[in-house]
Amino acid sequence: MGGTVTAVSRSSEHHFTKANEDSVRLLAGLGVEGDAHLGVTVQHRSRVAQDPTQPNLRQVHLIHAELFDELRAAGYDVTPGDLGENVTTRDVDLLGLPVGARVRLGAEAVVEITGLRNPCLQIDRFRSGLLKEVVSRDAAGKLIRRAGIMGVVLSEGEVRPGDPIEVELPEGPHRPLERV
Repeated sequence: MGGTVTAVSRSSEHHFTKANEDSVRLLAGLGVEGDAHLGVTVQHRSRVAQDPTQPNLRQVHLIHAELFDELRAAGYDVTPGDLGENVTTRDVDLLGLPVGARVRLGAEAVVEITGLRNPCLQIDRFRSGLLKEVVSRDAAGKLIRRAGIMGVVLSEGEVRPGDPIEVELPEGPHRPLERV
């Protein structure tokens, strides 16, 4: 499995959107250098309020560019970084990866996938009605989250648009992604 990094983004403050950059550096065990979510322990504000000692399983947020294509077709102007992701990818089935999959971004950086992003109402504040486009239910009533995946940095390195992506699946049986 392989794909391409199409954009990299970060924000030093807790804003919903993140600015696109020429490159970002992933730091092992911490996340994206200069990003507000950098840290060993959880940095997401609502989770810090619950328990600031939780491990940070959301160091890096990845979204597939194909989602932006679908959203544009549905009438939403959404571009890389708008939904708060750090890495935008193309040609990788991010949502189909199991827990523990390892994603090599560029020559050195490796992110281990921990779970699905749990989209919140901030998405509707960004673009009214957008939440229903990224969260739905299947025929059995199961919640489907499509707003990207989260991971932790195993190996540090620079990541740039145009970098190749390689995926290494864990040994089976595979556990499907759940909300983190």
